[in-house]
Amino acid sequence: MKIGINGTGLVQRASIEVIRSDAQAAAEDGFASYWLAEHPTGGFDAMTVLAAIGRDVPGIELGTAVIPTFPRHPMVMAGQALTTQTALSGRFCLGLGLSHEVMMAQLGIGFDKPIRHLREYLSVLMPLLEEGKVSFQGTTLSCDAQIFKPAGSPPGVVAAALGPQALKVAGTRTDGTTLAWVGPKTVKGHIAPSISEAAVKAGRPTPRIIATLPVVVTDDPEGIRSRIAKTLTMYGELPSYRAMFEREGVAGPADLAIAGSANEVEDGLMAMREAGVTDFAASVFATSPDERAATRDLLIGLIDRK
Repeated sequence: MKIGINGTGLVQRASIEVIRSDAQAAAEDGFASYWLAEHPTGGFDAMTVLAAIGRDVPGIELGTAVIPTFPRHPMVMAGQALTTQTALSGRFCLGLGLSHEVMMAQLGIGFDKPIRHLREYLSVLMPLLEEGKVSFQGTTLSCDAQIFKPAGSPPGVVAAALGPQALKVAGTRTDGTTLAWVGPKTVKGHIAPSISEAAVKAGRPTPRIIATLPVVVTDDPEGIRSRIAKTLTMYGELPSYRAMFEREGVAGPADLAIAGSANEVEDGLMAMREAGVTDFAASVFATSPDERAATRDLLIGLIDRK
């Protein structure tokens, strides 16, 4: 399992320089990847940020986890992804997803038949990325275009997928999935077998399963969980995540935090690996410099662990 860093906790600061510094530290410490999400109404464009910092952050995969699909036509998404891939010299991974109905409502965008939307979206996006052209007429999306495709390989693409239908689409059409708020029991019993079966039937390689959870080495794990319960309550209210909490047998986001002693945190990370996670992007949820340093040291120690 590759170990990376998820820098999304810094997005609200809307500072390219802050993200640059965080990603540089991740690269210098030997992490495999650095991931950045884009909030639908946050106004901080993740692909632009990664393209801007790429020259100062060498030798590490840079990816989005995730960019919502509904606000961007797939032609626009393809153009920006290919441009970012060129700026990053082939180190970009496009993580995209449907987002959530309540968030799209804030933009005045409907959320009708999301699986159909995802399927049609990828029917336009993937040919543009892989072949530089597409001719597709769907129910909700259409595109007839041949783009100025740069030389070199296309970016990797992973789709956020939780339900069976979304996992089938992701396994059939993309390189894998990117997950948030999903525990090891759910990865092992639901995510991994569903997306792997779809990939096999489609003749695609073994899919990536990229997971993000809060991680912290701490003497006060219950205090950490209490803080998460208070500050991240919205995730516990979203239907798609609630379904995953029920599968895992937990009440909400706080119960999924990997928090405790160094040994306890390592055990939690190894449980994710054993469940089938191929890439773990740690969201360090430290409340003090000592917690941050201890967590970082543990993660660095796991980088070369097979």
